[in-house]
This record gives sequence, structure tokens and C-alpha cells, in this order.
Amino acid sequence: MDSSMRGGCVEPSCKVIKVNPGEIKLVERFDAESFRSFLQNRLDLGEFCFSLTSLRKLSHFLRQGRPFKGVFVKEEKGLFLADLLEEESPVYGLAIDLGSTTIAFYLYDFERDAVLEESSILNPQTKYGEDILMRLHLARKREKLEEIRLETLEAINQEIERLNGERIYYVSLCGNTAMSHFLLGLPVNYLILEPYPPVAKWYGVSRSIEVEFKIHPEGRVFIFPSAGAYFGGDLIAGLFFVELYKKDAPCFFIDVGTNAEVVLGNKDFLLACAGAAGPALEGGIFSAGCRAEPGAIYKVYINRASNQVYFETLGGHPPKCMCGSAIIDLMAQLFKEGVLSPEGKLIKESWRERVIETDEGEAFLVYEDGQRRILIKEPEIKAFIRSKGAMFCILSLLCEKSGLSFEDVEKFYFAGSFGVNINVSSAVMLG
Repeated sequence: MDSSMRGGCVEPSCKVIKVNPGEIKLVERFDAESFRSFLQNRLDLGEFCFSLTSLRKLSHFLRQGRPFKGVFVKEEKGLFLADLLEEESPVYGLAIDLGSTTIAFYLYDFERDAVLEESSILNPQTKYGEDILMRLHLARKREKLEEIRLETLEAINQEIERLNGERIYYVSLCGNTAMSHFLLGLPVNYLILEPYPPVAKWYGVSRSIEVEFKIHPEGRVFIFPSAGAYFGGDLIAGLFFVELYKKDAPCFFIDVGTNAEVVLGNKDFLLACAGAAGPALEGGIFSAGCRAEPGAIYKVYINRASNQVYFETLGGHPPKCMCGSAIIDLMAQLFKEGVLSPEGKLIKESWRERVIETDEGEAFLVYEDGQRRILIKEPEIKAFIRSKGAMFCILSLLCEKSGLSFEDVEKFYFAGSFGVNINVSSAVMLG
């Protein structure tokens, strides 16, 4: 959202220019031309267009004697004067990460160059299925696509209104290709048919009324472009953020959410691969698994000597399930303590109080109270090992195709809700 995108690759999406009307000479035939001449000559602003909202206020602001400010937003064709405001009025932007499971919001103050608030909500699309393919199949019917679009839009707008939407002048939104299609109401019929063509790569900068976001009426919405059916705007935004395309040494960028997108590259090349990932940890394999939500255990520490399992939950709520980062923590520590064999077998003799018998075989007892037991079962662990192997295959394939070894890779960058909480040492221990 800021002017550099952490690397100077994107121009500012919004400029706030403070103006002292006493410095402006009203010598032109039209007030708008006097204002334009002042900005272009004194501030080297360049060409811009006026909104009707700004024109309605211009003559008053030029003559009322008090400093004011102009809010300029970036369009594909150049700058656009969206509004004129009193000096103390705030000017916000909003970054939205439209994830398959979670929608994250970051409210940004353009003048203070600061993120004011972060929040997240559950993507209402999850009721149509955790699997994106399930949603895509449903959305082949036009009326179902519109239903999904409207529910997603309503959820986003409720949060926008809570964040003082009339003060938001620019929204930058990223999501995978399917999420972008759902939000914009683009047909998804061919996304599930080889060769899986999206409707478009570039969505452009849209007026807020076109996307139906309840921000300032003259606000603009930028949706990050897609590189293909499985490489969407969320991946592109991440690559911009870490500047993978500027690195000298090869690096991995791994976005792990409901799906996994992996890019290997540097300034000379970028090679990408995608596959299923998150559901294996969020309930797809583990009965105790869940997404990162309030009450989810996201960090685990074990102490065999005291027979204790310590953990932290999101929001400090009572534990009800385990998200992916906690499962990786637990697997790594059980393996380190000799409770778990390399083949995924729980060794009862190593911790009799915690390794218990169930109808599905042995399981590790993470938590128990009068109402709930959180267990990790041996068959689930073995399925996790296979899932981890699939992820390792993606990394190995990219190295093989690029003629590199893992020793040639300088850094691993993790993104996504899973990547935020992952314990790197635990991941390394599991290979």
C-alpha cells in the first residue's frame, strides 16, 4: 500500500498534497486552471483530472483562506483529484488479502505512513466448501456465482464500514485467481478445464462503484494481477514485497494457505509450482486440525519430565483445535523426544501417560478437560508424513528444473496465514 511496496517497484497509489490558498493567484479564466497551474508549476505535479466532487468544493476552498489538502489517487492513465478536504481530515487506504479461508484487512494512514489497524474475518465462501475446486464447480452456474460474489462483497463491506469507509480512498486487494474471479463476478467455467485459462491477467484500477466497495465514492480499487490459474495476485503481491526478482542468489518464496504456491528464483529467473497444502493440516487429515481461528492452538511446547503439554491459543481463548503451525511444532518435538519414530509410529513406552489407545490405534493426548479431548492419531501422523513428502516434491522439482540443489538456495520466504505462525526450527527438524 505504501509508495515503495518495500522496494520502489510501485508508484504511490495515493498522494495527499497540502495547499495554502494564499499562495495561489486566481489569474486564469477558470478556478480549476488556476489551481492546476499552481500545482504543476510549484509542485511539479504533472497532468491530472478533476473529480466532480473536487470541482464542487474548489472555488470555496480557494477563497476561504485556510490551508486545505487535495487527495490524488493513481489511475492507469495518471493522477485523479478525488477530493478536497479540510486540513485535519484523515486520508486512509486499505489493503485486503482475500484468502480462501480468511480475509485480512490493513487500514493505512497515507499521511502518517502507518498501519492503523489490522483485522481479519472468516471468508463466507467456506460454507460452500473448504476446497476451492468445490466452489468453482458450484459457481459454473451463473446464479451461484452471483450468490458467492454478493456474500463475499457483503462480508468485505461490513468490515470496510467498521473501518470508516468514507475516509478510504484507495484499496489494494490481492487474492488467488479464483478469489479474484469470484469477487469480480467473472465466469469461472474454464478455470477448471484444461488449459485452465483465467478471464484476464490484468484487472486494472477500478472505480469503487464498479467493484461495489463502500469506500469514498471517488475512491479507486486495484486488484493485483494473476500470472495464471494457480498463480494469483496474492503470489504476485508477495513476490513484490520480498523483491524476489531482485535477488542475486536463488531463494524460495512459499505461500502456504489452503493451497501452496512455491516460486524459486532470483533476478535471472522465476519458476513456480502449485499444489494442495493447508487442508492437510486444517482438518483434511487431522481430526483435531483447524484453520487459524480464535481458540486454535498455534504453538506447542512439551515437557516429558513433568508430563505437561504447554501451548498458546489464538486470542487467548480456551483450546478447541490445532492449526498447522502447532501440528508442525508437536510433530517436531515428539520426534526430538523419541516419542515419534521416523516412520510416524508413536512409541508408547516413551510416554505412557500421553500415548493412549483409541479405536483408530494409538494417539497422542494434547489436551483434555471434562468436555473435550484433543488427540493426534497415528494414522493421521502417517498421512501428514505423506503430505509433507508431496510438499518436498514440489521443492525438489523446482530445484531439478532449474538445475540447482538445496545448498544453492540462500533463503526461504514464507507467507500466508500458516507462514505467519510457523516455527522455522520445527519445520527444519521435520525436513
